[in-house]
Amino acid sequence: MVIGFGWGGWQLGSNAQLMADQRTNSAVVAALAPICVDRFQHAAEAKTTLAALKATDSWKQDSFVADGGWATFAGNDSTRNVAEACAKMLNQLK
Repeated sequence: MVIGFGWGGWQLGSNAQLMADQRTNSAVVAALAPICVDRFQHAAEAKTTLAALKATDSWKQDSFVADGGWATFAGNDSTRNVAEACAKMLNQLK
């Protein structure tokens, strides 16, 4: 029965919920990260702030973006993930 259950593609509800939550979080991050980048670019002193971001250690860049408020959205619990994706996108800018 165990082989048929896993092999047949069936899943427990808890596993399905976990997968759905992960996909939802990924979709939210993908939608909000470009908005974060736009906010960052339209902020005062954007060029100077971008240089400061790039000078920051890569593992601290998500905190830099989150602390700046560019990745904060009402009703969103994924601020840290959005900030990380935003920082990666900002690092690709010239």
